[in-house]
Amino acid sequence: MKKSIKRVAVLGSGIMGSRIACHFANIGVEVLLLDIVPKAPNEKESKKGLSIESKEVRNRIVNDALNSTLRAKPSPIYDKEFVNRITTGNFEDDLPKIEQYDWVIEVIIENLEIKQGLYEKVEKYRTPGTLVTSNTSGIPIHLMSDNRSQDFQENFAGTHFFNPPRYLRLFEIIPGPKTKPEVIDFLMDYGDRFLGKETVLCKDTPAFIANRVGVYAIISAIHTIEKQGLSVSEVDKLTGTIIGRAKSATFRTLDVVGLDTTVHVANNLYKVLEHDESRDRFKLPKSVEVLNENKWYGDKSGKGFFQMIRHEDGRKELKEIDFQSYEYKPVEKPKFKALEASKGIDDLKERIKFLVNFDDKAGKFYRAIFYDLFRYCSFRIPEIADELYRIDQAVSAGFGWEYGPFENWDILGANATVKAMEEAGEKPADWVYEMLAAGHTSFYKVENGKKHYYDIPSKSYKPIPGLESFLLLDTLKAANKKIWGNEGATLYDLGDEVIGLEFHTKMNSLGQEVVEGINTAITMAEKSYKGLVIGNEGGNFSAGANLAMLYMYAGDQDFDEINLMIAQFQDTMLRARFSSVPVVVAPHNMALGGGCELSLHADAVQAHAELYMGLVEVGVGLIPAGGGTKEMTMRFSKNIEPGDVELNRLQETFMNIATAKVSTSAAEAYNMGYLEQKDAITINRKRQLAEAKEKVIALYDAGYTQPIERKDIKVLGKSSLALFETGISGMRYGAYISEHDAKIAQKLAWIMSGGDLSSPTEVSERYLLDLEREAFLSLTGEKKTLERIHSILFKGKPLRN
Repeated sequence: MKKSIKRVAVLGSGIMGSRIACHFANIGVEVLLLDIVPKAPNEKESKKGLSIESKEVRNRIVNDALNSTLRAKPSPIYDKEFVNRITTGNFEDDLPKIEQYDWVIEVIIENLEIKQGLYEKVEKYRTPGTLVTSNTSGIPIHLMSDNRSQDFQENFAGTHFFNPPRYLRLFEIIPGPKTKPEVIDFLMDYGDRFLGKETVLCKDTPAFIANRVGVYAIISAIHTIEKQGLSVSEVDKLTGTIIGRAKSATFRTLDVVGLDTTVHVANNLYKVLEHDESRDRFKLPKSVEVLNENKWYGDKSGKGFFQMIRHEDGRKELKEIDFQSYEYKPVEKPKFKALEASKGIDDLKERIKFLVNFDDKAGKFYRAIFYDLFRYCSFRIPEIADELYRIDQAVSAGFGWEYGPFENWDILGANATVKAMEEAGEKPADWVYEMLAAGHTSFYKVENGKKHYYDIPSKSYKPIPGLESFLLLDTLKAANKKIWGNEGATLYDLGDEVIGLEFHTKMNSLGQEVVEGINTAITMAEKSYKGLVIGNEGGNFSAGANLAMLYMYAGDQDFDEINLMIAQFQDTMLRARFSSVPVVVAPHNMALGGGCELSLHADAVQAHAELYMGLVEVGVGLIPAGGGTKEMTMRFSKNIEPGDVELNRLQETFMNIATAKVSTSAAEAYNMGYLEQKDAITINRKRQLAEAKEKVIALYDAGYTQPIERKDIKVLGKSSLALFETGISGMRYGAYISEHDAKIAQKLAWIMSGGDLSSPTEVSERYLLDLEREAFLSLTGEKKTLERIHSILFKGKPLRN
């Protein structure tokens, strides 16, 4: 099915509708956002003399909703300019415009009768062949398109985004009874390639896949929590990133989402799932009932499982609900033997295995919730999905889990876990026993470099479809594609004469092991390959340099070692810039400090859309000295314009570094100069490494030529120094910055001006790198810099001193 989506109409501007509209605007689509007309002007409009016929009044609901969404943190939009792609209107005046739109998405109230009434109007104006989909999460898809035309029903489906659509990866596709197969194929592909989603085909069953399993996991776990007597803080300590789940864990997530939403889904599931063997687990636990009766829904009501107390003196105090008294008490700092013992286990799979098998109350809790979830999921096939991998994909992408239920089961060992489940009274479905009896000991395995899943009907393994375009490091590891490695970095053969370098230090910080890895990778690539991709599948690309070694040397005042360390890092960045083969860097999420500098020196960047990039060294009392200051000065020089504009642009670049400003998306990184025209953005994170590899091959095939060092970087000397000094003095006088901030800013200004040259002068990259290193060294001798580094290393938070 060949179809181009240039224009999308979103019907309904509530929280989901406005955010869906924003995400389509993010990817360059023109959006029409519509909602109902108010019954009458409000007081403010009446005072202005406006009537119900006034456009401002008629579009008030949609405009207020969109503006409210745009104020949300984190932002639903990549770049504020993208809002211009959204046009607002109302159902009465503007619905006929959908005739010109390629896709109509309904996102109105969860009421079948109201939805069907809107579809009747949509049918009058839509062009035959236009896609019509619903974002419903609770109404059966087969009921929605009743009494509509054949063409409407053939082009109708459920397309369920998870909130917030920009950040949560799941996109569930639910066919209707008459939906054409080619429409489903198109939606699956579009969700993957254009919306950047984990696109999962679902059956038309209650709550589809993710909410069916995810809400079961939450409500059932709360029953276990009450039985075992665990507190709110204890549970959130156990169910967050420590086991590869969202940072907000269990109860914080419920407060953010709104407990009323979860209660609504759970109650509805209990009502309709008469056939579900675990139906009673959807009954609300006592704690949820109490909070729901009191309307303590979480953030939206001011209190939930947690309550933030704001004292008169401005202090904030977080409290948690006591499950015995249902009064709020100070937040606990829970301690578990299992967590203490697992601190040295960085590998998530090994940590999960260790924690679940640990003999304390944490291990007991983990065994209870894991075994219960495994059993429940085994019985959901083929009810909600024919293939087990769809359950893992949906739950992981929808709830922010690193691994889905069957992937976690494999981590613990399928055979051994079944025996433990039986002892715990959590016997799984018969097909699991049939799989094990046939000699198959896992739900997944890698064959010929491809990930396969156990297919229940055929009792054999089949490749997971849709992964052909992905390049996944876990699969490469299983396929023994590793060609070199040390404790902090691993080098893989990516195929087609391209190699890939992965970091795997804590927060992917750039220490000695990673520096060795970069140099080794470039040496090997220059000798035997077309080029190199630097990227990883960690939570962040890189949080910057490893400060621990620097802190030790600075504390000992061993400035020779610091000078050597910075020189080595600068030389490594230059190797990336001046290698004889193309080097493409693939940053995602945080690319800070040294991670940003590495990206700045690549031949090209293949950035993920969610990119938080910046030179943040001033936060620890330093300046970017791995070529970052040099590179941004050079980029300013390339785009220089004479006159005041010249100084204004340089000042903007200076302020980005001096205030440690970080991009909130890859689109914003372009605006800040961290990405350039040669760079590209990947929407779907799973496609990023594959697209980075394609870029390496394209650069090589185009006749890649090794770059040479630039010696024509224009710096402005005293004229820009004077401008910077004036700004720094003004900010210091207004108490916007501290004395130490001012000192750091002056060092930065000196480098970016090229020193106090009497007139604009052309200098070399080496000249600026030497200025960087000199400034960096002097700052490591400052007591207040050491205090800032100490605060980051030992307290985990920045210090302003």
